[in-house]
Amino acid sequence: MKNNHKYYSLKKTVLYMLLGGLVLISSCAKKVQPKKQPALVLAAQVVQKTVPISIKNFGTVEPYATINVKSLIKGTLTDVNFVEGQMVNKGDVILEIDPRPSQAALKQAIANLNKDQVLLKNAEKELQRQSELFKKGFVSQELYDQTATSADSLRAGIEADKAAIDSAKLQLEYCTIKAPVDGITGVLSVDKGNIVKENDVTIVVINQIKPVYVNFTVPQQYLPQIQKYMSDAPLKVKAANSDANVSVGTLSFVDNSVDNTSGTIRLRATFENENMRLWPGQFVNVELILTDEPNALVIPSQAVQTSQKGQFVFVIKSDMTVEQTPVTVERRLDGESVVKGLDVNDSVVTDGQINLVPGASVQIKGEEQQ
Repeated sequence: MKNNHKYYSLKKTVLYMLLGGLVLISSCAKKVQPKKQPALVLAAQVVQKTVPISIKNFGTVEPYATINVKSLIKGTLTDVNFVEGQMVNKGDVILEIDPRPSQAALKQAIANLNKDQVLLKNAEKELQRQSELFKKGFVSQELYDQTATSADSLRAGIEADKAAIDSAKLQLEYCTIKAPVDGITGVLSVDKGNIVKENDVTIVVINQIKPVYVNFTVPQQYLPQIQKYMSDAPLKVKAANSDANVSVGTLSFVDNSVDNTSGTIRLRATFENENMRLWPGQFVNVELILTDEPNALVIPSQAVQTSQKGQFVFVIKSDMTVEQTPVTVERRLDGESVVKGLDVNDSVVTDGQINLVPGASVQIKGEEQQ
């Protein structure tokens, strides 16, 4: 029995030693934690540069001129010398009307002139003869006056004949319709072979798009600034279409009244539009540039975060930890933000902020192997 007691005592002691070792090992395991890896982020530096102070809105493109082409005479449309949607130049012959009636009228007017000129020549001879007889007392005053009146009437008739010739020539010119401006033709509304009437239906519309207008509005509170900067120099206007192609024009018109219903004022810019990127009726993004601000602090807009306390960015310090820094965003432009609250060359996190808290360690992507 005594030996059994010693055996169990030894066994119990060994068991306690094993349990103690396990506790010690577990305690050490808890104390030795693997080092947490830095969060991977993208970063950009704060830059200082000159940026525009501008007003942005939507606008619509309007032709510089819209010409409704009509016939000035009645006749048959014999020729159409353009394709719908074609670019035509000022002076191009685009339509022709049957000239034969006008040619006949011109010939008739010329014939009448020739006839009256012959009659006048004879009348003047007769007047000269009657004048000599009247001086000798061989003819009465009444007969002499009748001869003189006849000659005067023929002279007036000749002037009328000349006017009729000019009118016939003009009517003949109207048979050829030329493009009054450089522009794009629209839909042909009268087919070849139809009879057109004087100043009746519009045969085709031509839109002049070089140059072109862009109409847009701005809130009325910007009017004093616009007037101020306009007095210094012409203001530039940028217009971007759906393909993000940007055209640059000049502010050319400020309306003389504010729209009371919307509290806005209408503006118009003129664009040379040599590449014809701007098309009538098109909606565009408009930016009216008032002036330039030098030495502005600029960061990518995606670096700016928002919390209940306001806007902030994560600034990467020299020890590769981040600091939450409040900023004031003055305005945004083309993916960048003009801010206050930072210093030039500060490095700010632009991607990966969701994994960050103040004091967290970071590693900039692309520098892991450095």
